[in-house]
Amino acid sequence: MKSLIFDPFSGAAGDMILGSLIDLGADGQKIREMIESAVDVSVSVDRKNKKGIDATDVHIHVPHEEHSRHYTELVGIIRSAGLPSQVEKSALDVFEIMARAESKVHGESLETIHFHEVGQNDALADVIGSCAAIHEIGADAIFCTPVNVGGGRVKAAHGSMAVPAPATLEILRSGNLLSYGMGDRELLTPTGAALLSYFAKPLENLPKGRVLSVGYGAGDADTEDPNVLRTLIMETADVLTKDRIEVLETNVDDVTGEVLGNLFDKLLAAGARDVAITPTIMKKGRSGHIIKVITKAENSENVAREMMKETGTLGIRVIPTAHRFVADRRMDEVSIYLRGEEFTVAVKIAQDKAGEILHMSAEYEDCRKVADKVGLPLKEIIRRVEEEAWGKFS
Repeated sequence: MKSLIFDPFSGAAGDMILGSLIDLGADGQKIREMIESAVDVSVSVDRKNKKGIDATDVHIHVPHEEHSRHYTELVGIIRSAGLPSQVEKSALDVFEIMARAESKVHGESLETIHFHEVGQNDALADVIGSCAAIHEIGADAIFCTPVNVGGGRVKAAHGSMAVPAPATLEILRSGNLLSYGMGDRELLTPTGAALLSYFAKPLENLPKGRVLSVGYGAGDADTEDPNVLRTLIMETADVLTKDRIEVLETNVDDVTGEVLGNLFDKLLAAGARDVAITPTIMKKGRSGHIIKVITKAENSENVAREMMKETGTLGIRVIPTAHRFVADRRMDEVSIYLRGEEFTVAVKIAQDKAGEILHMSAEYEDCRKVADKVGLPLKEIIRRVEEEAWGKFS
């Protein structure tokens, strides 16, 4: 699997992302022409040495002073730019992430929110160029290791603020990036956060695989460490996560339904990952049950002890397994409108490492509360929530 991996140990901004992608092999001339045909800027692509690291330096030249723009203006500019459909959609989605963050921070609607720094032509150029470069590289999966947001304070249109700036912090909150703070200046911009949040899935460390190429995009900051964004293309093998487990199993023929019902909670509290109880016929025609438990190896003894205490069984089989394949899981939420009222419902999303969604399920308790309030069947609420989730996230 060809994976594109951003490694923002010194933060990320739109020009750093674009520079690192051109350094990886994206067609700088083609991207420059696309940006200049869409936005009133000129683009230069040069080399810069940052504390011993040779990097691609992208600079967006804006010919005149600009005013702040409403979000709807930016949407109009992008839609009228004649961009390839994939690039247009991605650019619109990235600016929607930033607009929703600004809307949340300032308490304004998307229709009235206006941008200061991220509404300028250089931000438009960074987003359009980065989206074009990512689509040109055509990786099977895109990941991002934890991003360094920096530290200290930053000057903004609304005054001096602690790093990360409010809009950047909101993008981090609503997205799925892993982050940490180190340094004495802003290293992650709202544009950089929105681009990484939109395209990349989080990774705690570089994955197992073969490095095919490395690119560096130069930043503007003069920091103690090289202010560059490192980006890699790797050949990685695994699409599904491997999870090492053990399976515990025992047969019982003298345990009541009440005890078995209570057993689920006890075993889960002891560290079981899953519990299944199956009716069976045992020797001499007696009815009984097979109790099967999936658990991590480090929890096996605690789980087995709890099975013995609760059921009275004298022996538990340990069925060795090399590993199991599991989907990566995350929680998100969707909004649905029923009978004139908006409801927010949590959904569980299962996906592989490439970011392909395998399954989505609505959270039962949230759906039950909505069903009780609006007087609709629970199955109808679940259907509507999952339909909305597939439309939003797939």
